[in-house]
Amino acid sequence: MEPLKLAPGVRLRGLTPEGSVRVEDVRPLGSAFRIAYRTPSGRLEEALLYPEDLARLEAEEEARFPLDAPGDLFRLAAEAKRIQNAYLFDPWMAVHTSLVEPLPHQIEAVYGHLLPKNPLRFLLADDPGAGKTIMTGLYMRELALRGALERALVVAPGGLVVQWQEELWEKFRLRFEIFSRSWLENSLENPFRKHPYWLARLDQLARFPEVAERALEVDWDLVVVDEAHKMSATYYGLEVKATQRYRLGQQLSERAKHFLLLTATPHRGKEEDFRLFLALLDPDRFAGRPRPGSPPLDAQGVWLRRQKEDLVRFDGTPLFPERRAYTVAYRLSPEEMALYQAVTAYVREEMNRAEALEEGRRRTVGFALTLLQRRLASSPLALFRSLERRRKRLEARLSEVRRGLAPGFPLLEEEDIEELEEFPTEELEGAPRSWTRPPPPAPRRSWRRRSAP
Repeated sequence: MEPLKLAPGVRLRGLTPEGSVRVEDVRPLGSAFRIAYRTPSGRLEEALLYPEDLARLEAEEEARFPLDAPGDLFRLAAEAKRIQNAYLFDPWMAVHTSLVEPLPHQIEAVYGHLLPKNPLRFLLADDPGAGKTIMTGLYMRELALRGALERALVVAPGGLVVQWQEELWEKFRLRFEIFSRSWLENSLENPFRKHPYWLARLDQLARFPEVAERALEVDWDLVVVDEAHKMSATYYGLEVKATQRYRLGQQLSERAKHFLLLTATPHRGKEEDFRLFLALLDPDRFAGRPRPGSPPLDAQGVWLRRQKEDLVRFDGTPLFPERRAYTVAYRLSPEEMALYQAVTAYVREEMNRAEALEEGRRRTVGFALTLLQRRLASSPLALFRSLERRRKRLEARLSEVRRGLAPGFPLLEEEDIEELEEFPTEELEGAPRSWTRPPPPAPRRSWRRRSAP
């Protein structure tokens, strides 16, 4: 066994119970040595060692970084580390590593409003065509580059999930899996834990509890809801009527660190309903119904809305051409006029019956009947399907009344509550008054409004 050689830099094991120490200085004193050493905790101490002390000490080899790895692998590792920390030196890293050329308002939204908020609870409500998908993808890409996006969920209407998947992969190289029932049926574990990034259909989560339960078991770094205005709720008297989609939004908000809502129609003209919508982001700040005389709603820092007229390119030119609206008149065909008159007569007769009911039920019935004329304007088939469903509900309630189980007039169904999101402001504000009087006489002409580019 070779004698122990003391020199600065040598690590000795057995000198202290804390572990190995590093020799900093060695001074011979006859047959002994006075050494200065540094302990594992960083303290600098001294010791006098005699030959018998050296016999019980062991030298520990210094850990060395191996330099025998292939050079190309070392270069890949160094590049990966550089990319991981690149955002510290390039504030627009996602822009430079994505296949998009973002516009000024998109850069402003991502780097001026979304990224500075941690955690993010935000409503992005720009006009259609502003590129909310691009802004969301840039935000996701930036989080992923910073190592802050391990699990993400995008919830969108069924017809948009494939478009989301294609754009996120083609433009940002983010691979999202589309959830389907087969994932649930063919997996013993929670399928939402198998992949980091998921796309799910809004109604699939809202209407099937077994699917929503799996999604809500995961702690998401980011949840994005497209067409978020479909998560609607409204006040009826003192009671809040919330759709299944709205209740899903409340649950997703609790399971997400970052929660981003996307819609081009966030406000339906009723401040109290808008407060309910914003409560998905911050239930404490927007809790409760506003009282008469209370200050206007302050949603600063929670949402961002830009209209098409405000969007420009980098050179300052407008992004969209000026919109000019004009009306085009057309005459109803004899069949269309007959159908319109029949629906009007039906609504007038049923509204007269509704006047005999108590106030709350009268408004509910009036609203349900007013929907018929809106669906007639959509298409005869939409009206036919509505009348079919209404007849089935009436027959079911009539059967319950005969058995003494329920009142005999149909109440507002959830599908009708969800249709509130499509009503223009003037109809929502004037609806309670119009429900208590007959509808106007059938017009000889109907009008459509078109937008010229």
